[in-house]
Amino acid sequence: MRFVWIVLLLVFLAAGALFGALNSDAVALDFYFFQSTWPKGAALLGGLLLGWIAGGAVVWLAVVLPLKSRLSRLRREAVRREPVASAGPGAVIDP
Repeated sequence: MRFVWIVLLLVFLAAGALFGALNSDAVALDFYFFQSTWPKGAALLGGLLLGWIAGGAVVWLAVVLPLKSRLSRLRREAVRREPVASAGPGAVIDP
């Protein structure tokens, strides 16, 4: 299985290098405060990478963090309720 992942990685690296080589003409990017000139392939791949990172950050902040806090809250409640469940019927537990 590791061999398949290595082959896939090499295929995508080669495709990215080919994409960058075929789109080597310069493009000017204006960021309001400064201007930069990049090869078109690098600008597109950089934009793709920044979008991927931004999307991952949004998912992490909007989904993963709330689920982590909910899981920790449910674990605390389960630990708090555990002695009651294991005491058996008719047992009296002081609060």
